Amino acid sequence: MGSVQLDDFIAGWIGGAASVIVGHPLDTVKTRLQAGHGYSNTVQCALKIFKHEHIAGFFKGLSFPLASIAVYNSVALGVYGNAQRVICQYRYGEESHRGPALTDVAAASAVVALVTVAIGAPVDLVKIRLQMQTQSVGSAKLSLVGAGSMHSLALNNQPLYRGPVHCISRILRKEGIAGLYRGVGAMYLRDIPGYCLYFVPYMLLCNWMMPEGSTTPNLYSVLLAGGVAGTISWGTATPMDVVKSRLQADGVNERMYKGILHCIQQSYQKEGLNVFFKGAAVNAIRGFPMSAAMFLGYEFTLKILRGQ
Repeated sequence: MGSVQLDDFIAGWIGGAASVIVGHPLDTVKTRLQAGHGYSNTVQCALKIFKHEHIAGFFKGLSFPLASIAVYNSVALGVYGNAQRVICQYRYGEESHRGPALTDVAAASAVVALVTVAIGAPVDLVKIRLQMQTQSVGSAKLSLVGAGSMHSLALNNQPLYRGPVHCISRILRKEGIAGLYRGVGAMYLRDIPGYCLYFVPYMLLCNWMMPEGSTTPNLYSVLLAGGVAGTISWGTATPMDVVKSRLQADGVNERMYKGILHCIQQSYQKEGLNVFFKGAAVNAIRGFPMSAAMFLGYEFTLKILRGQ
C-alpha cells in the first residue's frame, strides 16, 4: 500500500478554516434554534440575536472552532483522501488507474466519520456551550426547556463560561472526561450517513460537470458541487443534529436527558414531530457556502501543492 500523503491534510486545513469563517454566523443561529428557547423561526432568531447582541453575537465561540475545526477538517479530508486511495489500491491493485466507485467513496466516508467524531466531539460540545451563552444588558441568562423546568447558562449576571479554556476546565471539573463526549453517540448517528451523503454527491456532481478530456474538476465545478453536497448532507442530517445539539447543551446545571432515546422521546412529547426539523432550513442554507468554501479551499490548495 502507498504511504500517507500529507498534502490532503494541508489542503483540508485551508478548506476547513475557510468553511468555519463563512458558516459560523448561520451555525450560531442553527444552534440557538435547536437547543434554545424563545425562537420561532430562522429569521426571528437572527433578528433577535442582532438586536440583543449585535454582529458580535453571530460570532460567539468562533475562536475555538477556527483554531480547532480547521484541524478537524484537515483530518477529515486527509483521512478521506488516503482512505480512498488505500481502498482503491486494495480492490483494484497498485497500478490501476481506475477511479473510485460509489461504494469506495461510501466506505472512505464511513472511515472519516469514525475518526473525526472521536476527535471532534469535544470541539463541537465547547462550541455549542459557548454559542448557547447569551448576555444582554443587566442579564446574561439563556433558558433551556426540559423536564418541566427552566435552566440558565449564566448566573449573577455573569456568563458561565469566560472562553473555550474556561469552558473545558469547568466541564472537566463538573462532568469529567465523559462530559466532553456528551452526545457522541448522536454525533456518530449523524455523521456516518452524513459524510456518505457529503462525498458521494460531491464526486457525482464533479464527474458530471468535469470538462471533456480533463482529469480534475475546474474550480467552478468544485464550488457548485461542494455547495450542493453540503446542502444535501446537512439538510438530511438535521433530525439527529437536533438531538446532538440538545444533548451537548444539556447538563449545565442538571441533566434533562438520559440519552439519545430519552432525548428523542422527551422532545417529541413536548414539541411534536416538527422539533426534529428545527434549523433544517438554516442547515441547508449554511451547508452550501460552508461546503463550497471548504472544497474550493481544499481543491485549490491541492492544485498548488501538486503543481497541477
